[in-house]
Amino acid sequence: MNPHKVSEYMKSLKHDQTRRRLLKTTAALAAVAAKPAAAALLTPRQSLGPFYPESLPNESDADLTRMKGQSGIAAGEVTDLSGVIVDPTDQPIPGVLVEIWQCDAGGNYHHPRDRKTASYDSSFQGYGRRLTDADGAYAFRTIKPVPYPGRTPHIHFQVSGEDIQTLVTQMYVAGEDGNEHDGLFMSAGGRAKRDALLADFRAVESEGIAWRVEFKIVVAAT
Repeated sequence: MNPHKVSEYMKSLKHDQTRRRLLKTTAALAAVAAKPAAAALLTPRQSLGPFYPESLPNESDADLTRMKGQSGIAAGEVTDLSGVIVDPTDQPIPGVLVEIWQCDAGGNYHHPRDRKTASYDSSFQGYGRRLTDADGAYAFRTIKPVPYPGRTPHIHFQVSGEDIQTLVTQMYVAGEDGNEHDGLFMSAGGRAKRDALLADFRAVESEGIAWRVEFKIVVAAT
């Protein structure tokens, strides 16, 4: 074959190979783009427990560490708790009512059916509520949860609003020794579901604040 024709043939062959590779790459990228994103794991449901308020307390704002008429702040390690409420596609949900409740530093709930010990803290609000903002975010000031008889440290959550399924769950302290001995925590299911209930408490050097923690909650639509 004429050397010039051989050269032209090789150029044409390389061009065709490059074109086929580009077409395959484009097709693969298109397939990835067309594939729907995997739905996020829904935050597991947990028991409401016996100490959800029978009626809303007189004070139920987002700062559980201070009570009107009390000069001091709640006993315990003050914690800034924040997070976001999202749907399974990771889109934030504004206007969601987030409620939290927990025992005080002495292990007492603010509830008429709970036992009251000498360490009952009248400066601790025990319950708080607020709506998520335009970015689906919420924030509370509370105390780091402590063990309750028969339970590992936890904070109760209830999330409700239009177009979402009401979710009752609990947030646990990551790395807490008592977690694996807590029946409710272990009942959440496999490791991935239990991990979704754990939150990392980060020590902070800030006047009056000991810890910061974030807890993301994924809820289903109605």
